[in-house]
Amino acid sequence: MKAIWNEEILAESDDTVVIENNHYFPPESVNKKYFKNSDHHTTCPWKGEASYYTVEVDGNTNPNAAWYYPEPKEAASEIKNHVAFWKGIKVEE
Repeated sequence: MKAIWNEEILAESDDTVVIENNHYFPPESVNKKYFKNSDHHTTCPWKGEASYYTVEVDGNTNPNAAWYYPEPKEAASEIKNHVAFWKGIKVEE
């Protein structure tokens, strides 16, 4: 699987975890140069608190377009620090 935005590959892995139709990419598969920490957080009742990244490619910014769970609840432990995408980022094979 690949996560692509503005013609750049943000993450690529054959070992994503699919939860609620979202592919969670392992942290080592993410190209960190495109990610900036965000102060944004949301809470999922069964996964816990999500943290977000703002994605930047070639001067274009996509705020809070990627999220991860640094300390997920036990039911979601398999996605700890894995990154998922939305807001126009294509995830495809």
